Amino acid sequence: MTDTAQNPLEATDTEAALAYAAERRDNIRSFVRTSPDYYISQFDKIGESARFRPTFNLFAGLFGPVWFGARGLWSWALPFLIIETLAFVQIARGLFGDLAADAFARIASIESTLELRRQQLASAIETGSDKVDVYRRTVESLEAAIGGIREEAVALSEQGVWIATTGLIILLSVKTVEAVAANWALETRFSDWLSDRSIRSGLPVSQIAFSGVFMALIVIAAVLHYSFPDRFEILGEFPTDPNYRLSSIDWVEAFFAFCVANGEALFDLITYGIRLILDALELVFVGTPWIVIASLIILLTWLTAGTRTAIWSAAFLSYMGLLGFWEKAMTTLALLGTAACLSILIGIPLGMFCARRPRFYSFIQPIMDFMQTMPAFVFMIPVIAFFGTGKPAAVVTTMIFGGTPVVRLTVLGLRGVPDSVREAAISFGATKWYLLTRVDLPLASPSIRAGINQTIMLSLAMVVVASLIGAKGLGEDVLEALQYANVGQGILAGFAILFCAMILDRIVQGQRK
Repeated sequence: MTDTAQNPLEATDTEAALAYAAERRDNIRSFVRTSPDYYISQFDKIGESARFRPTFNLFAGLFGPVWFGARGLWSWALPFLIIETLAFVQIARGLFGDLAADAFARIASIESTLELRRQQLASAIETGSDKVDVYRRTVESLEAAIGGIREEAVALSEQGVWIATTGLIILLSVKTVEAVAANWALETRFSDWLSDRSIRSGLPVSQIAFSGVFMALIVIAAVLHYSFPDRFEILGEFPTDPNYRLSSIDWVEAFFAFCVANGEALFDLITYGIRLILDALELVFVGTPWIVIASLIILLTWLTAGTRTAIWSAAFLSYMGLLGFWEKAMTTLALLGTAACLSILIGIPLGMFCARRPRFYSFIQPIMDFMQTMPAFVFMIPVIAFFGTGKPAAVVTTMIFGGTPVVRLTVLGLRGVPDSVREAAISFGATKWYLLTRVDLPLASPSIRAGINQTIMLSLAMVVVASLIGAKGLGEDVLEALQYANVGQGILAGFAILFCAMILDRIVQGQRK
């Protein structure tokens, strides 16, 4: 009975295995298109073990990056292209390059100076000048230098064979690696193709032509440039015209002049709004007695982050007070608070709006990339043109630099809310407002808090830069220390800025939710 029961099961397993093998072979044929039998055997060999199984693909070794690029394996093609280009450059330099060209150029430059010194020496001898010895030593020194450089040039000329041999060794080594790794890389791509049929398969003629032309251009340009320097100007310098830059400067200046002339009312309104918030926060932080502000900060830290963090906050505040940084630290917090509050008030609603509108978010992403990557000293120029110097301009500069993380992380948090949770809330009759306030925002709050934290930290990073355009506070002390090389003052003020950042970080990212 047992044998009779097992035989049908074994037959079923065998049929399933054969069907899977046949389907796999058909998939490999559809994927590779060329030499399917070869790749079926190689893929089966690779799939027998989870470890790397070396195989040898002659065509991949011969054509190298062209083969990898045509197969769509560009992450392999580009590193191999760089190494092969280096090898071809070494071979061309060793066989055809003028390795002593730089040395002979230096000799020609020294010989012109030597001729002048010889004339001066001859003149000094005729006139009996007391500088004869000086000129003679100079001439002897230049002649010795020429002799040393000439020996160096001869030695460089004799190294051509070794340089070409080194390039050949590199080329053969990388060709071997390409041949050994090709099938393994292609089998990995085949596994990805099985789950995503949009991945390019086969060996299209268009991709072969593109890869071949691209690789050939790169190799030829590199070989000509490094093996025969200064012979092809187009490879050494980008073809340009100074008038392009001058015209662009005129257009930019005309644009900003137009904005300043026609947007004065708008910029004045923005400045007035920033002034209101800034004056209010300065009144709170600077005008209020220190003991009140210190007590409130310590209490807030205790409520959000616990007793130990509150003790550290008290120590940090004591450091700022005892070393005379209290008023400037509070001024910095007021400036930072204004920039951070405005960034958060604008950033969180903007992130909520973008989270459900991918097209709009894709539109503003390049703008946020520009705001984060453009150096602060660059966008300070138009800010000064629009708002002048002083604290409002510093607030705007800080907002531009530090305002984007809260938008990005708000979008990330809201998009990370599970659809199943939202669908469950909707099925129970949740309105859009209820869904936003009771489902989306609570679940996205860790990401949103991280965005607020990053905005505050980046704003603090702008303290010193903002002091360049008239903002007061701790950045002013650091700037003075830089100007007068006062190491002690700069380090102490830097620690005060660090402690402000740590206090704010612990308050925002407190353990108590």
